[in-house]
Amino acid sequence: MNACMPSIKEMINDLVSTPSVSSTQAEFDQSNEGVINLLANWLDPLGFEVTLSPVQGRPGKQNLMAQIGTGSDGLILSGHSDTVPFDEHLWQSDPFSVTEKDNRWYGLGSCDMKSFFAVAIEAAKPFIEDKKKLKRPLIIMATADEESSMSGARQLAKNDVADAGFAIIGEPTGLRPITKHKGIMMMQLRVEGMSGHSSDPSLGKNAIEGMHYALNELMRYREAMQNQFQDPQFAVSFPTMNFGCVHGGDNPNRICDHAELSFDLRALPSMDMADFTGNLEATLTDSLRDEGFTCQLQLLHKPVAPFANDGSQFAEEISQLAKSEAGAVAFGTEAPFYHNMNIDTVVIGPGSIDQAHQPNEYLPLDQIDPAIELIRNVIGKRCG
Repeated sequence: MNACMPSIKEMINDLVSTPSVSSTQAEFDQSNEGVINLLANWLDPLGFEVTLSPVQGRPGKQNLMAQIGTGSDGLILSGHSDTVPFDEHLWQSDPFSVTEKDNRWYGLGSCDMKSFFAVAIEAAKPFIEDKKKLKRPLIIMATADEESSMSGARQLAKNDVADAGFAIIGEPTGLRPITKHKGIMMMQLRVEGMSGHSSDPSLGKNAIEGMHYALNELMRYREAMQNQFQDPQFAVSFPTMNFGCVHGGDNPNRICDHAELSFDLRALPSMDMADFTGNLEATLTDSLRDEGFTCQLQLLHKPVAPFANDGSQFAEEISQLAKSEAGAVAFGTEAPFYHNMNIDTVVIGPGSIDQAHQPNEYLPLDQIDPAIELIRNVIGKRCG
């Protein structure tokens, strides 16, 4: 093994220390090239064939694919290289440095999910040291923009992973295998009114009031959807709709002429996501027209489909290794993109989604060694 290879804590600290925020809002969005270059500089000397792929239409964004071994039906260990935006003033430690406290490693991306790359490299070491143990290829994949548009995963094609038959997505699941998750679509609603002097409401049409009507309509739609669709395998057994951010107006003494709402909808695998945009827009347009407003509804990016991989023998193998039954989660991952390329895919990794996307994100230290052992055993069964 390369004597210069950093320890697992050093790898995680280097990854956390390298900013790679992705966001649908340009003022927060950052390049992920620093993280990709770190991984490339570690994997190349270990004998991996490393390929960096710029993401089309996303300057400063790259995917990494690193492969060792040849043949077919290999194993992908995949993670995303980006993090969500953060509120630094709410952190009790430096978000860009690993801080050890209470048997945890704190840091932005420590849980979701930069640490998985270090776990994957550590798990692969015995096979790297003795390449004769590799009978099938092992592929480490790092993608861009999972936390926003998933542009990195969308760019993947079957030709990129032609040697792979199986994939692990290392999202934080508490080391429980996941074979089902909800889909997600992010939308923006713009309500148009008419500006005017606030001293006389008849001079304009206040778009913030229009947004009030729209929100009421959306909540009625959400309630009807939740009554219609249920799946008890999910902890949150119904589809959800979250109103994430709203903007409108520019001054207290001016009638607001437009307002915007960004929201997401998380659909169950039994639901056809293609129906939602058209149905919602028609419902909102009719409702707002009656109140004297117009509106436009658009997708912020293409939807991420729900994921369901029931009956997978690969999932059963991982369940036995993890000593945990496969389950379902409400959050979305890149699993559908691999699954749709006929790659048998399971989501499993250390940490909990409960610690993700919030201040003082952390990875429990007591999950690191079990994660390494689990991934090492999967490599042995699938590539050894």
